[in-house]
Parts: sequence; structure tokens; C-alpha cells
Amino acid sequence: MHKNSFHNKKYDFDVLVENHEALRPHVFVNDFQTQTIDFSNPQAVKALNTALLFTHYNVKYWEFPDENLCPPIPSRADYMHHLSDLIRRSHLETDINILDIGVGASCIYPLIGNALFNWKFVGTDIDEKSLHVAKKIIDKNFLANVIELRRQNDSQNILKGIIKPSDKFAASVCNPPFFKSQADALEATKTKLKGLGKDNDKVVRNFSGTPKELCYAGGEKAFLHNYLYESSHYKQQCFWFTSLVSNVSHVRSMQASLEKLGATEFQVLDMIQGNKVSRVVAWSFLTKAEQKDWNKN
Repeated sequence: MHKNSFHNKKYDFDVLVENHEALRPHVFVNDFQTQTIDFSNPQAVKALNTALLFTHYNVKYWEFPDENLCPPIPSRADYMHHLSDLIRRSHLETDINILDIGVGASCIYPLIGNALFNWKFVGTDIDEKSLHVAKKIIDKNFLANVIELRRQNDSQNILKGIIKPSDKFAASVCNPPFFKSQADALEATKTKLKGLGKDNDKVVRNFSGTPKELCYAGGEKAFLHNYLYESSHYKQQCFWFTSLVSNVSHVRSMQASLEKLGATEFQVLDMIQGNKVSRVVAWSFLTKAEQKDWNKN
């Protein structure tokens, strides 16, 4: 976990329950005499993450349908902290605009990024229902002046039809769909539940997720390479393009593709969360001179 994260220590369930009463029924003391929750239970996971938002990120309202993906707050915050380090190393000014590709119903990156760093966001999604839910979250938290939503009307596109000629982003963020199909997502859930020692007769994703959130034709690799290609058409409008990459084997092919597309920078930001290692891949098409002059334009 990033050194500046709120989540480097064990959860203080007494404080979390105080800030979100709906978490209380899910908290119990395990065999090691430690307070915890059942992390295979979607309702418990959602209650915990809501409590974390309420406690640490000045969020007062966070409601979305149970079928939508419930993002794990510690790992999402980790992405924002590592992105902040990247932005700071690039000597970008404090008035930072971020593009969130696939903002989802939870609107999680804008909520955390604004709370931690006062960033402004443009969030995009192909799902009109998710955008409607996200808009309610934005309005209820009085963030309409710093978070804008745009719908991607063509599921074949990622950036095309979203980025306007006048837009200028310090970075993009993305949590790509990992699976090729619902069947793949189901199989991954079975494996995860087996690891938790749970019966697989009734498979329920502990973080939920709709097909639009979880699946893309060709899976994560196809999505990422489409993203890479489209990013090359907006070289001057985004300093850093970034994305979570779940499968480490995709990193090498991304780097090779970006070299062909003319990228000038390629970085892999490793994130360690307990026993889990994940990564953010970041790339830029700006020359050193263009990077230096970025804040002047």
C-alpha cells in the first residue's frame, strides 16, 4: 500500500461502524479474536467500502444498485496516490484535470481523487444507467462543479467521441474490463471463492459487477490495445495515459505496440496491497520539450 494511504493499518471497525451503521451487522470476531467481515458476502463488502469512503474521503452519499461493481476503496486510492506521484514528478501545476475512462455507477476515482488532491474530473461510460446513478452521487456530494460526466455512445470507441478539441488532461485513468465473456467472469469467481474456502454451488461475485463493467470482446488485452491505438490520436491533449493492467503478460505487448505508435515514455507503476501485486501502466507521446512547455500552453 502507498505510504500516504489511509489504509496501511488494520481496519478500525469501531470507527467505521460509527460512520456507517449499516456495516455493524456484518462485523464479527473471528477465531483469531480479530474483528472482520465475510469478504465473500457482497453486502458486507459494499457496507465496508461505503464506511471507508464516509470515514476518510468526505463522502456523505454513495448509493448504487447492488448489481453494479463495488470498487475496493484501498486499491482504488492506491492508484490515485501513485498517479499523484507521477504527476508531481512531471512538474505539472496544481490545477489538474483527469479523464476517467469507465467511471461506472460508483464514480469512485473522481470521489477519491478530488478528496485527496482536489483534482477535477471528466468521467465517461457507455452505460447510461450508470451515468445517471453517478450523477446523483455527484450532486448529493455537491461536486457538480468539479466532476463532469460524458457518455460514450459507441461501444467500439474509448476516447473517440469523448475528448473534445479544447480538452487538456494531466492524465487519464482506467480500470479495464478483465474478461472476454460472462462465462470467464463466472469461472474466475469460482476460483476466488474456492480460495476463500466457500461453497461454489451458488456463485456470487463479492464485488458484484455487470457485463458492461466486467466484459469486453477479446478481454483485457483487446481493450488495452484499442485504448493504446486511440490514445495516439490525442497525443497533445493528455500528458499521461494510464491504466490498471491485471495480467502482467500484457505489459510487454503494450510496450511493443506503443513503440510503434510513437510513445516517448513508458512506465510501469507497481502497487503492493498485502499479498496482492497489481500495476498501473503509464505512457506519453510528448517530447521532452512539449512536456516542459505543457503548463504554458
